[in-house]
Amino acid sequence: MRNLDLTSLRLFVAVCEARSIARAGEQSNIVGSAVSKRMAALEETLGVDLLIRRRHGVEPTPAGETLLEHARSMLTSADRIHRDMASYASGVEGQVRVFATASVLAESLAEDLALFLQNPDYRNIKIDIEERLSVEVVRGIKDGLASVGICWDVADFQGLEKAPYRSDRLAVVVHPDHPLASHRELPFAATLDYEQVSLSPTSAVHAMLKRQATLAGKPLLERVFVSNLNAVLRVVLANLAISVVPIEVVQTYAQAQGLRVIPLLDPWAQRRFAICFRQKAQLSPAGRLLVEHLASFA
Repeated sequence: MRNLDLTSLRLFVAVCEARSIARAGEQSNIVGSAVSKRMAALEETLGVDLLIRRRHGVEPTPAGETLLEHARSMLTSADRIHRDMASYASGVEGQVRVFATASVLAESLAEDLALFLQNPDYRNIKIDIEERLSVEVVRGIKDGLASVGICWDVADFQGLEKAPYRSDRLAVVVHPDHPLASHRELPFAATLDYEQVSLSPTSAVHAMLKRQATLAGKPLLERVFVSNLNAVLRVVLANLAISVVPIEVVQTYAQAQGLRVIPLLDPWAQRRFAICFRQKAQLSPAGRLLVEHLASFA
């Protein structure tokens, strides 16, 4: 099989999205006959039919749907390569892509990265940060989508190397009129009689809370799921539910709004975060410097 041509793959994606060879050609400023030849050559290269030609357009075959998924991934990677290389061409001497969970981003990571970049020796290093769930952080590092990941250290790291980072403590945040508001500390089991607002049901925190509720012999009463911590706190402020959140993230907002933040007594409520990467020896010089800097805050 000959090497796949990125231009042909880009046109193939355009054809599938437009459901028309002619429209894809117009969007790409290429005549339709040239696009059609590209599609025929791509089918010949792969040895399968990729498109079903109909009177008023085209649609991908099952093989075409599979190629479409791969093509989009390859084109995203190619665009990332182009952007990264353009950064080097403009004088950036190092670039590190970081995947981190929402809790990590909401706490001290921004300040830690800012301190790193303030070092005059690192002024030509660029850092890209993306928010991901813990499982996506690990998968992204294994798949090479990022160099460095940071998440809760209870995650399944699937053989990745890791180093300790910061820690935090979980607490339950409640409205001042809530029955739990008078407590100074609580075991998690004491919160299970009340409805809760949570982040993504696939997050590591939610999985832990479900597990602990099961061990306590009670269901986790989930009233609503929201997309970010600000939305969590707005629901609590409306006295619609309570929530388990990191103290470090909510303390300032809670004090300003009069909410009560009650630390959990359970040992697992003291969380530790970990930095993960494929192998330290495989990290770029910039990546190794960043990992060492972040690990110093453990």
